[in-house]
Amino acid sequence: MSTESDIREFLASRRAKITPQQAGLPAYGGNRRVPGLRREEVALLAGVSIDYYVRLERGHIAGASEEVLDAVANALQLDDAERAHLYDLARAAAKRPARRTKRARGPIPDSVLRILESMTDSPAFIRNGRLDILATNPLGRALYSPLYADDAPRPVNIARYQFLHSAGRDFFPDWEESLNTTVSLLRTEAGRAPHDSDLTGLVGELVTRSEDFRTAWAKHNVRLHHTGRKSFRHPDIGEITLDFDAMDLPAQPGLTLTAYTAAPGTPDHDALQLLASWAATESTSPTNSPGPANRRTR
Repeated sequence: MSTESDIREFLASRRAKITPQQAGLPAYGGNRRVPGLRREEVALLAGVSIDYYVRLERGHIAGASEEVLDAVANALQLDDAERAHLYDLARAAAKRPARRTKRARGPIPDSVLRILESMTDSPAFIRNGRLDILATNPLGRALYSPLYADDAPRPVNIARYQFLHSAGRDFFPDWEESLNTTVSLLRTEAGRAPHDSDLTGLVGELVTRSEDFRTAWAKHNVRLHHTGRKSFRHPDIGEITLDFDAMDLPAQPGLTLTAYTAAPGTPDHDALQLLASWAATESTSPTNSPGPANRRTR
């Protein structure tokens, strides 16, 4: 992944999404050769010279001040995730440390695992920015059980299963929304950690082997992923849609704890209770290997 090309393609893609009318500029007649705003229009809105903005969009952003970056972000009407991504790209271009200077590499502390284990009524797991699942509680392991096939590489990776496994599309029934979320999260992480060789290798693998991923990756979309709803089509309980909340772990930079819940009295809550019963049955089955399902999975 080239930082200059990422900057160029990100800014061009955001510029293409904004019409002159949305930017408050006069709408002139005639055909426009480019979708969205022209470079000179972004320069006007940002209060910089055309030549300077052209240099920025070509990837020469290393020396840009915070005031300039803010002005460009405002001109392009970037949301919080896009604005943060622009700053991450600028840091990478200037070879300055990322916002999260130290990323967790060692084992997950036992105290964090105990928090995970205490969440008995909610599927929960800990992941890193590459979407590797590093630890789960028993209900989380049950929810994501299709990812834990005997031949699956460890740690299991949500993106790799989604795009490369034959059952990935079936497990995530809201396919378009789900794939766009996954790719946006990886694109966001690439801005935060542009020199992460494991992340680069994963993206390279997915770009090479999945047309769906390759198409979505080229859109340069990013997002913050803190709360929302996600659907699954589980092989043992059928389709279930759950609310999720994702919380960064301050003491473990780069790691996120995600928990799923369902409102009481809903069909999804009933399905979640069925999943819990299924998980309890599986854990006590004599055909299963011994040992807790909620320990580290790497």
